[in-house]
Amino acid sequence: MRDLNYQLKKLCERNRDGSHSTQANRERRLSLVANQLHGLGFRNLRIENLKPKHIHALVNHWQLENLSTGTVKNRMSDLRWVAEKLNIKSVIANDNSHYKIEKRVYVTNISKATALDYEKLDLIADEHIKLSLKLQAQFGLRREESIKFNVSWADRGDRIVLKSSWTKGGKEREIPIRSEAQRQFLKQIKDFTRNESLIPNTLTYIQQLKRFEDHTAKAGIHKVHGFRHAYAQQRYLELTTQLSPAAGGKSSKELTKEEKITDREARLIISKELGHEREQVTAIYLGR
Repeated sequence: MRDLNYQLKKLCERNRDGSHSTQANRERRLSLVANQLHGLGFRNLRIENLKPKHIHALVNHWQLENLSTGTVKNRMSDLRWVAEKLNIKSVIANDNSHYKIEKRVYVTNISKATALDYEKLDLIADEHIKLSLKLQAQFGLRREESIKFNVSWADRGDRIVLKSSWTKGGKEREIPIRSEAQRQFLKQIKDFTRNESLIPNTLTYIQQLKRFEDHTAKAGIHKVHGFRHAYAQQRYLELTTQLSPAAGGKSSKELTKEEKITDREARLIISKELGHEREQVTAIYLGR
């Protein structure tokens, strides 16, 4: 293994920031970065010798590959993470515009919402997986969050709280319990798990994730992220009494001044419930 690959791997192992999937994706992308730098002619490069010219070379290479803005930004985020851990922040500019990286476009008025198909759900024998899928549909959880979910820790009466070790980005967040159906569903989980998580005692998270993928594929349940889209659109309807643009509602240009205020307030709430930092990201789920 080349020096840079080895050093980046060890840096990731020493700094377990974020969820398991976040860590795995970061390590995978940084390994690719090391390989690309080697391919660009920077041989025998060590982590402490990273310089601005290496960042510029990588960005130029990615732009020639016509990578999506999102992919480039994710890789830049990883490089900033490295720079922060090594206290060499001057190696990489704070603003992506310095590298002429375009802003990501989120707006789409095509709905990606999907409802949970209960006939297909019945084809799954593993009750842990069935409950994880229902959690995604009921509360807009990500897959990892729904698998690691422990109701005895999460249930706070009027809301559920997701532990930082379950979430993308490693930040704890709250989601309101809004209906009696949700309350009864949480009781169902508690009765089944008896204060344990939705990972069987004999399995690790990775093992249960593999089982989740296998069982859902066999049952014909695909694109589970669509459950989060459906959750977001339902919450928008509850908070504004109107359909979101992606669900066939008014576009931003058609809203009155008062409706625009309500629209923004709803998007901020939904963004937090989904675990995002910016209101802009809600356009992926709700349209604009």
